[in-house]
Amino acid sequence: MRKHNMILLFVLSVFLMPSMLMAQAIEKNSLSLTLKYFNDNNKTQHLLVQAKSKIDGKFQQIAAIPVQFYIGSEALSENLLGKGITNDKGEALLEIPSQAKAEWLKSPNQNFVVVSEANIKFDEARGDLAITKAKLKIDTLDGRNIIASIVASVDTVWMPVAHVDFVVGVKRFGGLLNVNETQTYTSDSTGMITALFKRDSLPGDQKGNLILVTSVIDNDTYGNLSSEIEVPWGTKLVYTNNFDHRSLFARRGYSPIWLETLAYTIVVAVWAVIIFLVVQIKKIKNLGIE
Repeated sequence: MRKHNMILLFVLSVFLMPSMLMAQAIEKNSLSLTLKYFNDNNKTQHLLVQAKSKIDGKFQQIAAIPVQFYIGSEALSENLLGKGITNDKGEALLEIPSQAKAEWLKSPNQNFVVVSEANIKFDEARGDLAITKAKLKIDTLDGRNIIASIVASVDTVWMPVAHVDFVVGVKRFGGLLNVNETQTYTSDSTGMITALFKRDSLPGDQKGNLILVTSVIDNDTYGNLSSEIEVPWGTKLVYTNNFDHRSLFARRGYSPIWLETLAYTIVVAVWAVIIFLVVQIKKIKNLGIE
């Protein structure tokens, strides 16, 4: 019996030893979670986490990492805001739900936490972000002047904030176009900045409206804030339908006259040459018979 037990232990060690050695050989990489806060036009708020890891001496975005978002402390299950999985860019986005309102109103300062559990490749990771609640506003004055202001919550009172950098631009498909040659503005003691709109003849929508946007980007205290307003300062977008007009990109039968003439001329010329050659071949053949 004892001999059988020793044989069994030997067999198990032979099969399990490679797996144990392989497990010891695999070294996990450390994972970095960077958390960002966004306040969109004072209406919605969302969190964005970026997962990165240093692999082969370079930081790379890590996809397919399950993460959990918390407000306050992750120690309390009721503080869970939601869950997500990072995409191909190593990012996961979560809109802050209305259920967090009670915790949000407790203090002018808030702390957000994101955590990920350990897996085969990476150790568990944690990222946090402390922000002060703030609001950004934008308005216009006569002469195409734009004013923007920032206020922060201080003991339940909204107070203007100085020395905060703003970006003021026009919303376009590729992002924001600055309203003039100035790249950034800094708020004064009243929390305000003024910018002059110099983008004349900029195409707008069908009514000539443009969307002005002011933003605070990656501020250490307030996060990312944005506010927008619609103004009739653009040129009207007039859509021309060329579906029933002759053009290079029109439907079949509506190509330009010069292009059709050229094409038909080439066809006629080619067939004329072919017919001429056939006639000449017949004449040569007849001469040979005679």
